[in-house]
Amino acid sequence: MVIAIKTSSFIAIDTELSGLGSRKALLAESIEDRYKAICHAARTRSILSVGFACYKKLDNKADSTYLVQVYNLTMLCSEEYIIEPQSVQFLVQHGFDFNKQYAEGIPYNKGNDKGGDAHGVNMRSLFVELLRANKPLVVHNGLIDMVFLYQCFYAHLPERLGTFIADLSEMFPSGIYDTKYATEYELRFTASYLEYAYKKCKLENSKAIAGGGNGSHVFLEFCKYTGNMESYIDYRPCLGNQNQDGALNICVQFSAYGWCPNGSQCPMSHDTDLIIQHDERIKEDKRKKRKRKNKKKDSQGPSETCSSPQGKRSHFEEAELDQAVPMSEPALPEHQEKTESSEPTDAAHVFEPGKTASKNVNEESQPEASSEAPDRPKKKKAEGGTHRAGFDAFMTGYIFAYARNLTEKTEESNTAPLIPACLNKLFLSGKSVPLHVAKSTFSKSSKAHVHKMDYVWGKSTDVKP
Repeated sequence: MVIAIKTSSFIAIDTELSGLGSRKALLAESIEDRYKAICHAARTRSILSVGFACYKKLDNKADSTYLVQVYNLTMLCSEEYIIEPQSVQFLVQHGFDFNKQYAEGIPYNKGNDKGGDAHGVNMRSLFVELLRANKPLVVHNGLIDMVFLYQCFYAHLPERLGTFIADLSEMFPSGIYDTKYATEYELRFTASYLEYAYKKCKLENSKAIAGGGNGSHVFLEFCKYTGNMESYIDYRPCLGNQNQDGALNICVQFSAYGWCPNGSQCPMSHDTDLIIQHDERIKEDKRKKRKRKNKKKDSQGPSETCSSPQGKRSHFEEAELDQAVPMSEPALPEHQEKTESSEPTDAAHVFEPGKTASKNVNEESQPEASSEAPDRPKKKKAEGGTHRAGFDAFMTGYIFAYARNLTEKTEESNTAPLIPACLNKLFLSGKSVPLHVAKSTFSKSSKAHVHKMDYVWGKSTDVKP
C-alpha cells in the first residue's frame, strides 16, 4: 500500500462510519455550527472502513491511462463508540460483515498518538505515509470524511473551523479535490450523487472512444496480483448496461438524489443505468423541441435550457428535503469496474446526511437495489453486496480522472493543479459556494498539528502527547 501511495498521481479516499448524529445540525445554516456538529460525531462515532484508490498515470501509454490499485480496509476502534441502528441496517444490507470486523478489524485509537502508535505498523503510521507522499487527495462530498480522518488517525480535532482548515491546508499541500463540487460546477451533470456521476462519466468516456474523436480518453489498467496476495483480492462482476425501451418506471426521488425513503421496498426502479438513459432521453427530447421552435421562429417564452429530467429540482431548492430525511451516498452498483480490493475486508456507506453515515449531505444515495423490469414494479428489490469504501473510492477517483482529462492542457507543469477550478474547494450542501481549504491570516494551526507535522517531516523523532 505504501508503494502504491508513493507512486500514485493522486489518491481517492472514502470512509464508512458508525453514525453521524443529528442530521439537522449537520445542515445548520452556520458553517461553524456544522463543523461543531461533525466534530461531535467524529468524537463519539467511529470509522468502520476506509477505502483507498491509488491512480497512477502511465506516461508511456496513449491518452490518459491510469494504473489503479484499490484497497478496502476494515477498521475497529479500540475505544467505546456509538453505532446507530440505521447505519447497521444499511451496512448489513450491502454485505458488511460485522463478525469479521470484530474478529479481524484493524485496531486504532482516536485523537493524539498514544505510546508507540506513531512507530508501529498500524493505521496511524499509514496515514503518516499518506501525508509524506504529498499527493493530491480526492474525496466526494468530503468535509465529513476529512474531519473523521483527522480525529481517528491524526490528532484531536481543534475547536474552531478556521484552525481545522489551516491544519488541513498544511497536511495536504498538493491540494484536496471534491468530485461532488466538480460534478455540480464543472461537469454540470443532472445529478451529482456518487454512483450517478461515476456512471455518467463512464458513459461519456465510452461514447467519446466509440466516436473516434481526436480528444483524449480515460483508460484503466489493474495489477495482476499473484501468490499469497490472491487471498486478499475481492472481485466484482462488470455487467453491461441494461437497455430497456418504452416507458421507464423511474423513482423520481432516487433519480434526483440517489436516496429514497422507501429503500428496497420502493416499487419504482433505482437502477442508475436506467435513470441516466431516462435523463439522456429527456435531454434529447428538449433539444428537438428547441430545434422545432427555432425553425418556426416561435418567440413565445424563453427557450428551455435545463437538462434536468421532469420532476427534478436543484439541490439548493431541495434544502428542506435534505433536512427532513437522512441520506446516504450511492452504493457502488453491481456492475462496477474490475477493481481489486487488496484487503480481506468489506465496507459499506453508513448513514449520512449525504452519505448515510458518511459524508454526502445534499444529494444523497440510499442502499442501491438491483433494477427490475418496469412491468413488475411490486417485486421487492434485492440489495447488492457491492457497496464498499474501496469501490466508492474507486468511483471517486474515476470521476476525477475523467474531469481532469477534460480540463487537462497539453503542456502543464508537474506542480500545476490537476483541476485548477476545483483546487481546495469542498462541497457544502445547501450552499452556493464551497468551503475553501486555505490558511487564513487570522487563524493559527493547532498545537497538536504542529507537533505532528514536525514528526511527519522528520524534524523530531517522537510525537508529543
